[in-house]
Amino acid sequence: MSAEAASTDTVSADGYKRRTDVRRRMRLEIPHGLEILHDPTFNKGTAFTLAEREHFDIRGLVPPGVTTPEMQEARVLENYGRMPSDLERYIFLKDLQDRNETLFYRVLINHIEKLMPIVYTPTVGTACKEFGHIYRRPHGLYISADDRGEIAHVLQNWPYEAEIIVVTDGERILGLGDLGANGMGIPIGKLALYTACAGVHPESCLPITLDVGTNNEDLLQDPLYLGLRQNRLRGQEYADLVEEFVTAVEERFPWIVLQFEDFATRNAFDLLQRYRDRLCAFNDDIQGTAAVVLAALLSAQTLTGRPFYEETLVFLGAGEAAVGIANLIVAAQVREGVGEAEARARIWFLDSKGLVAKERSDLQPHKLPYAQDHPFLPDLASAVEAIRPTGIIGVSGQPGTFTEPIVRKMGEMNDRPIVFALSNPTANSECTAEQAYGWTDGRAIFASGSPFDPVEIGGRTLVPGQANNAYIFPGVGLGLVISGAERATDGMFYAAAKTLANAASESALSPGCLFPPLTEIRDVSAAIATGVVELAYERKLARKPAPHEKGLAQHVREHMYEPIYPAYL
Repeated sequence: MSAEAASTDTVSADGYKRRTDVRRRMRLEIPHGLEILHDPTFNKGTAFTLAEREHFDIRGLVPPGVTTPEMQEARVLENYGRMPSDLERYIFLKDLQDRNETLFYRVLINHIEKLMPIVYTPTVGTACKEFGHIYRRPHGLYISADDRGEIAHVLQNWPYEAEIIVVTDGERILGLGDLGANGMGIPIGKLALYTACAGVHPESCLPITLDVGTNNEDLLQDPLYLGLRQNRLRGQEYADLVEEFVTAVEERFPWIVLQFEDFATRNAFDLLQRYRDRLCAFNDDIQGTAAVVLAALLSAQTLTGRPFYEETLVFLGAGEAAVGIANLIVAAQVREGVGEAEARARIWFLDSKGLVAKERSDLQPHKLPYAQDHPFLPDLASAVEAIRPTGIIGVSGQPGTFTEPIVRKMGEMNDRPIVFALSNPTANSECTAEQAYGWTDGRAIFASGSPFDPVEIGGRTLVPGQANNAYIFPGVGLGLVISGAERATDGMFYAAAKTLANAASESALSPGCLFPPLTEIRDVSAAIATGVVELAYERKLARKPAPHEKGLAQHVREHMYEPIYPAYL
């Protein structure tokens, strides 16, 4: 039986292929025998019907009992609960993904609150550090410095028609620094969330690592490290490799959405500016992080009683994430009628040397628009004392830098101080939720990059919000794919932030959480995708035809993958 015959796809009048089946393999034949059991995109395990077992020559190769997906899910959860550590749980789930893709996504979607911290941050950080030691099966593409001149050929080896690529060069993995080829865990994890959170088809997703070497001596000396054992390419050699890669991607996947992920600041801004108007490309660390933090500030208006454009914010950290956040906040304020200069005057930065001030001569170009006409201040404590901000935002990667005196001072100056400790993974957080609430008598409006448990204080249960980019990038990516957008614009990320903020209900805000529960994330992603599709058509950026007989929201829902076993017979 051919894969096409096993599918129930139809082509509608508006030209879209409706995928009610999850199999879109480029090859024509569904495998038989052990091969189908070893293929995660076709495998049903013990859920194959008796007729399917006979037809595909697997009768006797699986136990005779036919189990339902619900029973399989229960078995997965039972075994998951036996794992002794989060890293073992990560390995267990990755093995499931490599064995039975449909079941993996069923479990992940149905238990997203429990499993997201394992599939992605914070556990993915540990998995990346140990990547060469826990490696099981190939997943995604590795393009190395040794492939220069042949990158187009390497891309031809990918057997599916990708629609979204997440690519990293592994130089700035979360707050862990240069992990080289071990950084592949990040694109794999991000793309799993594209599918789980927004219904992007798994076969549309391509994780790629550009292995340009590593300057991490520990990795270079590790006998189990899987990447190139050389120092990183720099300068023109690096730029030429990335250019060859992007050119090859454009030729192989002309409608691709390209997400840059965890590049060092020195390259992140340059690559975004170089390619964002050439193809549909964005940087989640810059734009996705910005959107989720803007959404948090918009939600916080309900708790502070003041509009977000009246906040005075001090950022600890002045890298790509911090400046990306600030840029979107400024753009949002301009949309509200605030002058750009006035908006920038309310945003202050501290880097590793101290206040980003005009008197300094050592500032990188991306910091210059936020250099303040103020005497230099050496640290966050002196900045909080002098500037008297309403909020502090940590994107430094330095744990414990929101100290008790600093947070208490914020509580003295503000009835509802904003304290966003955004650095990942959990061990790098500037402070914990318990500290932020405890040092302000429960008045802090807290958000973090990694999850924290609820905190009991003063007879109340406070629920910290996780400023998780997974609220933003999956929905944005889905909308870009559905519309075939030529570009990913800042306006799309602004619209995504507003949609996310509007999804935070009073019941969520009451205990202090600035975001809707993760159990609602597919609904949030669908709403974000609808807004992105609408903007793409309004701005004439869409390359796919608009639906004529139905609303955009229904159109989006029909394109969302559901982890349901198809009937092969």
